[in-house]
Amino acid sequence: MGRDPSRPVKTSLARAAVFVLAIAAASCSSASAGSKTTLRIWAMGREGEVLSQLTPGFEKEHPDIHVEVQQIPWTAAHEKLLTAYVGDATPDIAMLGNTWVPEFVALNSLAPLDSFATRSKEIRRDDFFPGIWKTNVVNAKTYGIPWYVDTRLIFYRSDLLAKAGYKEFPRTWADWTAAMKKIKSRMTDKQYPMLMPTNEWPQPVNFALETGSPILRDGGRYGAFEQGPFRKGFDFYLSFYRQGFASPVSSSQVSNLFQEFERGNIAMYISGPWYIGEFKNRLDSTIQKKWMTAAMPGLNGPGVSMAGGSSLSLFAASQHKKEAWLLMEYLSRPQVELQFYKLTGDLPPRKTAWQDTALADNTYTKAFRDQLERVVPLPQVPEWEEIATTIYEHGEQAIRKATTVDQTLSSLDQDVNAMLEKRRYLLAKSKAK
Repeated sequence: MGRDPSRPVKTSLARAAVFVLAIAAASCSSASAGSKTTLRIWAMGREGEVLSQLTPGFEKEHPDIHVEVQQIPWTAAHEKLLTAYVGDATPDIAMLGNTWVPEFVALNSLAPLDSFATRSKEIRRDDFFPGIWKTNVVNAKTYGIPWYVDTRLIFYRSDLLAKAGYKEFPRTWADWTAAMKKIKSRMTDKQYPMLMPTNEWPQPVNFALETGSPILRDGGRYGAFEQGPFRKGFDFYLSFYRQGFASPVSSSQVSNLFQEFERGNIAMYISGPWYIGEFKNRLDSTIQKKWMTAAMPGLNGPGVSMAGGSSLSLFAASQHKKEAWLLMEYLSRPQVELQFYKLTGDLPPRKTAWQDTALADNTYTKAFRDQLERVVPLPQVPEWEEIATTIYEHGEQAIRKATTVDQTLSSLDQDVNAMLEKRRYLLAKSKAK
Protein backbone atom coordinates (compact mmCIF):
# COMPACT_ATOMS: atom_id res chain seq x y z
CA MET A 1 0.00 0.00 0.00
CA GLY A 2 2.99 2.29 0.27
CA ARG A 3 3.65 4.25 3.41
CA ASP A 4 0.84 4.34 5.89
CA PRO A 5 -0.32 8.00 5.76
CA SER A 6 -1.18 8.01 9.40
CA ARG A 7 2.42 7.32 10.39
CA PRO A 8 4.59 10.36 11.22
CA VAL A 9 6.80 12.02 8.61
CA LYS A 10 9.44 14.52 9.74
CA THR A 11 9.40 17.68 7.61
CA SER A 12 11.04 21.08 7.52
CA LEU A 13 9.85 24.21 5.80
CA ALA A 14 13.41 25.40 5.72
CA ARG A 15 14.54 22.36 3.77
CA ALA A 16 11.43 22.52 1.63
CA ALA A 17 12.22 26.01 0.39
CA VAL A 18 15.27 24.66 -1.44
CA PHE A 19 13.01 22.98 -3.98
CA VAL A 20 10.77 25.94 -4.81
CA LEU A 21 12.50 26.89 -8.05
CA ALA A 22 12.51 23.30 -9.28
CA ILE A 23 8.79 22.92 -8.60
CA ALA A 24 7.98 26.23 -10.24
CA ALA A 25 9.94 25.23 -13.32
CA ALA A 26 8.12 21.91 -13.45
CA SER A 27 4.78 23.70 -13.34
CA CYS A 28 5.68 25.64 -16.47
CA SER A 29 6.16 22.42 -18.39
CA SER A 30 2.55 21.37 -17.80
CA ALA A 31 0.99 23.97 -20.07
CA SER A 32 -2.10 23.07 -22.06
CA ALA A 33 -1.58 20.47 -24.73
CA GLY A 34 -3.01 22.30 -27.73
CA SER A 35 -6.52 23.45 -26.89
CA LYS A 36 -6.90 20.90 -24.11
CA THR A 37 -7.05 21.81 -20.44
CA THR A 38 -4.24 20.13 -18.52
CA LEU A 39 -4.98 18.96 -14.99
CA ARG A 40 -2.08 18.18 -12.69
CA ILE A 41 -2.61 15.57 -9.98
CA TRP A 42 -0.02 14.38 -7.49
CA ALA A 43 -0.21 11.00 -5.78
CA MET A 44 2.15 9.08 -3.55
CA GLY A 45 3.75 5.67 -3.48
CA ARG A 46 2.13 2.72 -5.21
CA GLU A 47 -1.10 4.71 -5.60
CA GLY A 48 0.74 7.27 -7.68
CA GLU A 49 2.21 4.51 -9.85
CA VAL A 50 -1.16 3.04 -10.81
CA LEU A 51 -3.13 6.27 -11.10
CA SER A 52 -2.05 6.65 -14.72
CA GLN A 53 -3.92 3.43 -15.46
CA LEU A 54 -7.19 5.01 -14.29
CA THR A 55 -7.04 8.35 -16.07
CA PRO A 56 -7.40 7.19 -19.72
CA GLY A 57 -11.05 6.33 -19.06
CA PHE A 58 -11.62 9.87 -17.82
CA GLU A 59 -9.83 11.41 -20.79
CA LYS A 60 -11.96 9.31 -23.15
CA GLU A 61 -15.10 10.76 -21.57
CA HIS A 62 -13.59 14.27 -21.57
CA PRO A 63 -11.45 14.58 -24.73
CA ASP A 64 -10.89 18.27 -24.00
CA ILE A 65 -9.03 17.47 -20.74
CA HIS A 66 -5.55 16.00 -20.39
CA VAL A 67 -4.50 14.57 -17.01
CA GLU A 68 -0.87 14.83 -15.99
CA VAL A 69 -0.01 12.45 -13.14
CA GLN A 70 3.05 12.93 -10.96
CA GLN A 71 4.06 10.08 -8.68
CA ILE A 72 5.88 11.13 -5.50
CA PRO A 73 7.63 8.87 -2.97
CA TRP A 74 5.95 8.94 0.45
CA THR A 75 9.22 10.00 2.05
CA ALA A 76 9.30 13.21 0.00
CA ALA A 77 5.58 13.90 -0.37
CA HIS A 78 4.84 16.11 2.62
CA GLU A 79 7.91 18.25 2.04
CA LYS A 80 7.18 18.62 -1.66
CA LEU A 81 3.59 19.69 -1.00
CA LEU A 82 4.80 22.36 1.42
CA THR A 83 7.41 23.44 -1.11
CA ALA A 84 4.75 23.77 -3.79
CA TYR A 85 2.60 25.84 -1.44
CA VAL A 86 5.48 28.19 -0.59
CA GLY A 87 6.35 28.55 -4.30
CA ASP A 88 2.76 29.02 -5.52
CA ALA A 89 3.19 25.86 -7.60
CA THR A 90 0.59 23.52 -6.17
CA PRO A 91 -1.08 20.98 -8.47
CA ASP A 92 -4.79 21.08 -9.17
CA ILE A 93 -5.44 17.96 -7.10
CA ALA A 94 -3.33 16.02 -4.64
CA MET A 95 -3.71 12.84 -2.68
CA LEU A 96 -3.46 13.76 1.00
CA GLY A 97 -3.25 11.44 3.96
CA ASN A 98 -6.32 12.40 5.94
CA THR A 99 -4.19 13.42 8.93
CA TRP A 100 -2.59 15.99 6.61
CA VAL A 101 -5.82 17.69 5.54
CA PRO A 102 -6.13 19.97 8.62
CA GLU A 103 -2.56 21.20 8.13
CA PHE A 104 -3.19 22.35 4.57
CA VAL A 105 -6.53 23.85 5.59
CA ALA A 106 -4.64 25.86 8.23
CA LEU A 107 -2.41 27.16 5.41
CA ASN A 108 -5.52 28.20 3.43
CA SER A 109 -4.21 26.15 0.54
CA LEU A 110 -7.28 23.93 -0.07
CA ALA A 111 -10.61 24.80 -1.66
CA PRO A 112 -13.80 23.82 0.21
CA LEU A 113 -15.81 21.23 -1.70
CA ASP A 114 -19.29 21.47 -0.17
CA SER A 115 -20.82 23.40 -3.06
CA PHE A 116 -19.48 20.84 -5.54
CA ALA A 117 -20.54 17.85 -3.43
CA THR A 118 -24.05 19.18 -2.82
CA ARG A 119 -24.71 19.46 -6.58
CA SER A 120 -22.95 16.23 -7.53
CA LYS A 121 -24.90 13.30 -8.94
CA GLU A 122 -21.81 11.05 -8.72
CA ILE A 123 -20.79 11.65 -5.11
CA ARG A 124 -23.33 10.81 -2.40
CA ARG A 125 -22.18 11.51 1.13
CA ASP A 126 -24.43 8.81 2.56
CA ASP A 127 -22.59 6.20 0.47
CA PHE A 128 -19.30 6.92 2.24
CA PHE A 129 -18.47 5.50 5.66
CA PRO A 130 -19.41 8.38 8.02
CA GLY A 131 -16.25 8.30 10.13
CA ILE A 132 -14.08 8.43 7.01
CA TRP A 133 -15.96 11.37 5.51
CA LYS A 134 -15.59 13.27 8.81
CA THR A 135 -11.80 13.15 8.52
CA ASN A 136 -12.12 15.64 5.65
CA VAL A 137 -14.42 18.06 7.46
CA VAL A 138 -12.57 20.91 9.17
CA ASN A 139 -14.44 23.80 10.79
CA ALA A 140 -17.69 22.47 9.31
CA LYS A 141 -16.35 22.57 5.74
CA THR A 142 -15.36 19.62 3.51
CA TYR A 143 -11.83 19.74 2.07
CA GLY A 144 -11.35 16.25 0.66
CA ILE A 145 -13.18 13.34 -0.92
CA PRO A 146 -12.10 9.95 0.52
CA TRP A 147 -10.13 8.01 -2.10
CA TYR A 148 -9.17 4.92 -0.15
CA VAL A 149 -9.57 3.96 3.47
CA ASP A 150 -7.77 2.03 6.13
CA THR A 151 -8.27 1.33 9.77
CA ARG A 152 -6.73 -0.97 12.35
CA LEU A 153 -7.98 -4.37 13.43
CA ILE A 154 -6.64 -7.72 14.53
CA PHE A 155 -4.83 -10.37 12.50
CA TYR A 156 -4.79 -13.60 14.47
CA ARG A 157 -4.00 -17.31 14.45
CA SER A 158 -7.46 -18.84 14.35
CA ASP A 159 -6.13 -22.28 15.26
CA LEU A 160 -4.48 -21.02 18.46
CA LEU A 161 -7.67 -19.20 19.44
CA ALA A 162 -9.69 -22.37 18.77
CA LYS A 163 -7.37 -24.45 20.96
CA ALA A 164 -8.07 -21.96 23.76
CA GLY A 165 -11.78 -22.70 23.32
CA TYR A 166 -12.95 -19.85 21.08
CA LYS A 167 -14.72 -20.42 17.77
CA GLU A 168 -15.05 -16.66 17.15
CA PHE A 169 -12.90 -13.71 18.13
CA PRO A 170 -14.01 -12.02 21.38
CA ARG A 171 -16.04 -8.83 21.08
CA THR A 172 -15.39 -7.20 24.45
CA TRP A 173 -12.24 -6.21 26.29
CA ALA A 174 -13.11 -8.56 29.16
CA ASP A 175 -13.56 -11.57 26.86
CA TRP A 176 -10.46 -10.63 24.88
CA THR A 177 -8.43 -10.52 28.09
CA ALA A 178 -9.80 -13.89 29.15
CA ALA A 179 -8.92 -15.40 25.76
CA MET A 180 -5.36 -14.08 25.94
CA LYS A 181 -4.96 -15.59 29.41
CA LYS A 182 -5.96 -19.00 28.06
CA ILE A 183 -3.68 -18.67 25.03
CA LYS A 184 -0.78 -17.58 27.24
CA SER A 185 -1.30 -20.58 29.52
CA ARG A 186 -0.49 -22.83 26.55
CA MET A 187 2.66 -20.90 25.64
CA THR A 188 6.26 -20.79 26.82
CA ASP A 189 7.80 -17.79 28.56
CA LYS A 190 9.12 -16.55 25.21
CA GLN A 191 5.77 -16.77 23.41
CA TYR A 192 3.08 -14.11 23.60
CA PRO A 193 -0.59 -13.84 22.63
CA MET A 194 0.01 -10.37 21.16
CA LEU A 195 2.75 -8.57 19.29
CA MET A 196 2.40 -4.91 20.21
CA PRO A 197 5.62 -2.98 19.51
CA THR A 198 6.24 -0.19 21.98
CA ASN A 199 7.05 2.30 19.20
CA GLU A 200 3.62 2.15 17.52
CA TRP A 201 1.02 4.76 18.44
CA PRO A 202 -2.23 3.40 16.88
CA GLN A 203 -2.77 0.87 19.69
CA PRO A 204 -2.87 3.26 22.68
CA VAL A 205 -4.79 5.79 20.57
CA ASN A 206 -7.36 3.18 19.49
CA PHE A 207 -7.96 2.11 23.08
CA ALA A 208 -8.42 5.76 24.07
CA LEU A 209 -10.89 6.34 21.25
CA GLU A 210 -12.90 3.34 22.49
CA THR A 211 -13.21 4.88 25.96
CA GLY A 212 -14.51 8.10 24.41
CA SER A 213 -11.37 10.17 24.84
CA PRO A 214 -11.09 13.13 22.45
CA ILE A 215 -7.26 12.83 22.84
CA LEU A 216 -7.19 16.64 22.71
CA ARG A 217 -9.66 18.97 24.44
CA ASP A 218 -11.06 22.46 24.00
CA GLY A 219 -11.08 22.35 20.23
CA GLY A 220 -7.62 20.85 19.96
CA ARG A 221 -6.04 23.48 22.20
CA TYR A 222 -4.84 21.19 25.02
CA GLY A 223 -4.07 17.55 25.70
CA ALA A 224 -6.72 15.40 27.38
CA PHE A 225 -4.34 12.73 28.62
CA GLU A 226 -4.89 13.10 32.36
CA GLN A 227 -8.64 12.92 31.95
CA GLY A 228 -10.52 9.75 32.91
CA PRO A 229 -11.29 8.37 29.42
CA PHE A 230 -7.71 8.49 28.14
CA ARG A 231 -6.41 7.14 31.46
CA LYS A 232 -8.80 4.18 31.18
CA GLY A 233 -7.68 3.36 27.64
CA PHE A 234 -4.03 3.81 28.58
CA ASP A 235 -4.40 1.47 31.55
CA PHE A 236 -5.84 -1.20 29.24
CA TYR A 237 -2.88 -0.67 26.91
CA LEU A 238 -0.39 -1.18 29.76
CA SER A 239 -2.23 -4.31 30.91
CA PHE A 240 -0.95 -6.20 27.86
CA TYR A 241 2.60 -5.83 29.18
CA ARG A 242 1.74 -6.18 32.88
CA GLN A 243 -0.01 -9.51 32.32
CA GLY A 244 2.61 -10.87 29.94
CA PHE A 245 0.33 -10.80 26.89
CA ALA A 246 2.87 -8.72 24.92
CA SER A 247 6.62 -8.40 25.09
CA PRO A 248 7.98 -4.85 25.60
CA VAL A 249 9.95 -4.77 22.36
CA SER A 250 10.10 -2.17 19.59
CA SER A 251 9.42 -3.07 15.97
CA SER A 252 13.17 -2.97 15.23
CA GLN A 253 13.68 -5.75 17.79
CA VAL A 254 11.28 -8.10 15.99
CA SER A 255 13.45 -10.09 13.61
CA ASN A 256 10.70 -11.48 11.39
CA LEU A 257 7.04 -10.92 12.24
CA PHE A 258 5.82 -13.49 9.71
CA GLN A 259 8.19 -16.17 10.92
CA GLU A 260 7.18 -15.55 14.54
CA PHE A 261 3.52 -15.73 13.51
CA GLU A 262 4.11 -19.01 11.63
CA ARG A 263 5.88 -20.56 14.59
CA GLY A 264 3.08 -19.61 16.95
CA ASN A 265 5.35 -17.36 18.99
CA ILE A 266 2.75 -14.65 18.59
CA ALA A 267 -0.98 -15.19 18.09
CA MET A 268 -2.25 -11.66 17.29
CA TYR A 269 -1.11 -8.43 15.70
CA ILE A 270 -2.97 -5.14 15.15
CA SER A 271 -2.46 -3.56 11.72
CA GLY A 272 -4.10 -2.26 8.55
CA PRO A 273 -5.50 -3.77 5.34
CA TRP A 274 -2.16 -3.88 3.52
CA TYR A 275 -1.23 -6.78 5.79
CA ILE A 276 -3.78 -9.00 4.04
CA GLY A 277 -1.50 -9.12 1.01
CA GLU A 278 1.61 -9.45 3.18
CA PHE A 279 0.21 -12.44 5.05
CA LYS A 280 -0.94 -14.11 1.83
CA ASN A 281 2.44 -13.65 0.20
CA ARG A 282 4.81 -14.23 3.09
CA LEU A 283 3.25 -16.88 5.31
CA ASP A 284 4.00 -20.52 4.61
CA SER A 285 1.28 -22.51 2.81
CA THR A 286 0.77 -24.64 5.92
CA ILE A 287 -0.42 -21.54 7.82
CA GLN A 288 -2.64 -19.98 5.14
CA LYS A 289 -5.81 -21.56 6.51
CA LYS A 290 -4.87 -20.80 10.10
CA TRP A 291 -5.13 -17.02 10.21
CA MET A 292 -8.03 -14.59 10.11
CA THR A 293 -8.98 -10.95 10.69
CA ALA A 294 -11.31 -9.60 13.38
CA ALA A 295 -12.76 -6.21 14.27
CA MET A 296 -11.50 -4.53 17.42
CA PRO A 297 -13.22 -5.59 20.65
CA GLY A 298 -14.75 -2.81 22.73
CA LEU A 299 -15.77 -2.06 26.28
CA ASN A 300 -19.24 -3.55 25.94
CA GLY A 301 -19.29 -5.00 22.43
CA PRO A 302 -17.67 -4.45 19.04
CA GLY A 303 -15.23 -1.55 19.38
CA VAL A 304 -14.18 1.49 17.39
CA SER A 305 -10.94 2.05 15.53
CA MET A 306 -9.14 4.97 13.96
CA ALA A 307 -10.24 6.37 10.61
CA GLY A 308 -7.29 6.33 8.23
CA GLY A 309 -6.60 6.54 4.53
CA SER A 310 -6.09 9.19 1.89
CA SER A 311 -8.32 11.69 0.17
CA LEU A 312 -8.35 13.77 -2.98
CA SER A 313 -8.15 17.48 -2.26
CA LEU A 314 -8.53 20.45 -4.58
CA PHE A 315 -6.01 23.26 -4.20
CA ALA A 316 -7.35 26.78 -3.87
CA ALA A 317 -4.86 28.09 -6.44
CA SER A 318 -6.15 25.76 -9.18
CA GLN A 319 -7.29 27.58 -12.30
CA HIS A 320 -9.34 24.58 -13.40
CA LYS A 321 -11.55 23.78 -10.43
CA LYS A 322 -14.55 22.71 -12.50
CA GLU A 323 -12.49 20.27 -14.56
CA ALA A 324 -10.65 19.06 -11.46
CA TRP A 325 -13.93 18.27 -9.77
CA LEU A 326 -14.97 16.16 -12.77
CA LEU A 327 -11.81 14.08 -12.30
CA MET A 328 -12.47 13.74 -8.56
CA GLU A 329 -15.99 12.53 -9.33
CA TYR A 330 -14.68 10.02 -11.85
CA LEU A 331 -12.12 8.55 -9.45
CA SER A 332 -14.86 8.27 -6.83
CA ARG A 333 -17.13 6.08 -8.94
CA PRO A 334 -17.63 2.66 -7.30
CA GLN A 335 -16.49 0.81 -10.43
CA VAL A 336 -13.32 2.91 -10.63
CA GLU A 337 -12.70 2.40 -6.91
CA LEU A 338 -12.95 -1.35 -7.50
CA GLN A 339 -10.45 -1.13 -10.34
CA PHE A 340 -8.16 0.80 -7.99
CA TYR A 341 -8.62 -1.86 -5.29
CA LYS A 342 -7.65 -4.63 -7.70
CA LEU A 343 -4.51 -2.70 -8.67
CA THR A 344 -3.40 -1.71 -5.17
CA GLY A 345 -5.32 -3.62 -2.52
CA ASP A 346 -6.51 -0.29 -1.09
CA LEU A 347 -10.02 -0.48 0.34
CA PRO A 348 -12.78 1.69 -1.19
CA PRO A 349 -14.53 4.35 0.93
CA ARG A 350 -17.94 3.88 -0.71
CA LYS A 351 -20.32 1.24 0.62
CA THR A 352 -21.66 0.51 -2.88
CA ALA A 353 -18.24 -0.72 -3.99
CA TRP A 354 -18.23 -3.29 -1.19
CA GLN A 355 -21.20 -5.08 -2.79
CA ASP A 356 -18.90 -6.41 -5.51
CA THR A 357 -17.90 -10.05 -5.06
CA ALA A 358 -14.21 -9.11 -5.08
CA LEU A 359 -14.80 -7.66 -1.61
CA ALA A 360 -18.07 -9.20 -0.43
CA ASP A 361 -16.70 -12.74 -0.86
CA ASN A 362 -13.23 -11.99 0.48
CA THR A 363 -12.84 -13.74 3.84
CA TYR A 364 -10.22 -11.32 5.12
CA THR A 365 -11.84 -8.00 4.13
CA LYS A 366 -15.18 -8.75 5.82
CA ALA A 367 -13.82 -7.66 9.19
CA PHE A 368 -12.64 -4.39 7.65
CA ARG A 369 -16.11 -3.78 6.17
CA ASP A 370 -17.53 -4.28 9.66
CA GLN A 371 -14.89 -2.10 11.33
CA LEU A 372 -15.34 0.77 8.87
CA GLU A 373 -18.84 1.29 10.25
CA ARG A 374 -17.21 2.12 13.58
CA VAL A 375 -14.23 4.37 12.82
CA VAL A 376 -13.45 7.62 14.59
CA PRO A 377 -11.41 10.52 13.16
CA LEU A 378 -8.12 11.38 14.81
CA PRO A 379 -7.68 14.89 16.25
CA GLN A 380 -7.84 17.39 13.41
CA VAL A 381 -4.83 19.54 14.16
CA PRO A 382 -1.73 20.14 12.01
CA GLU A 383 0.45 18.98 14.89
CA TRP A 384 -1.10 15.50 15.03
CA GLU A 385 1.82 13.54 13.61
CA GLU A 386 4.22 15.01 16.15
CA ILE A 387 1.69 14.37 18.93
CA ALA A 388 1.26 10.75 17.82
CA THR A 389 5.01 10.15 18.12
CA THR A 390 5.00 11.75 21.57
CA ILE A 391 2.21 9.44 22.74
CA TYR A 392 4.16 6.26 22.09
CA GLU A 393 7.42 7.76 23.40
CA HIS A 394 5.80 8.53 26.74
CA GLY A 395 3.95 5.24 26.68
CA GLU A 396 7.21 3.36 26.29
CA GLN A 397 8.52 4.97 29.48
CA ALA A 398 5.47 3.72 31.37
CA ILE A 399 5.74 0.24 29.84
CA ARG A 400 9.34 -0.01 31.06
CA LYS A 401 8.28 1.42 34.45
CA ALA A 402 10.66 4.35 34.11
CA THR A 403 7.71 6.58 35.03
CA THR A 404 4.41 6.01 36.83
CA VAL A 405 1.11 6.33 35.00
CA ASP A 406 0.44 9.67 36.72
CA GLN A 407 3.87 10.99 35.75
CA THR A 408 3.49 9.74 32.19
CA LEU A 409 0.10 11.34 31.57
CA SER A 410 1.12 14.58 33.27
CA SER A 411 4.28 14.82 31.13
CA LEU A 412 2.28 13.95 28.04
CA ASP A 413 -0.14 16.79 28.72
CA GLN A 414 2.71 19.22 29.34
CA ASP A 415 4.62 18.29 26.18
CA VAL A 416 1.58 18.28 23.92
CA ASN A 417 0.32 21.56 25.38
CA ALA A 418 3.68 23.08 24.44
CA MET A 419 3.28 21.77 20.89
CA LEU A 420 -0.16 23.38 20.71
CA GLU A 421 0.95 26.79 22.01
CA LYS A 422 1.11 28.33 18.55
CA ARG A 423 -2.31 26.90 17.72
CA ARG A 424 -3.82 28.51 20.83
CA TYR A 425 -2.22 31.83 19.96
CA LEU A 426 -3.54 31.80 16.39
CA LEU A 427 -7.03 30.74 17.47
CA ALA A 428 -7.13 33.48 20.13
CA LYS A 429 -5.91 36.05 17.62
CA SER A 430 -8.53 34.97 15.11
CA LYS A 431 -11.30 35.19 17.71
CA ALA A 432 -10.20 38.68 18.73
CA LYS A 433 -10.67 40.04 15.20
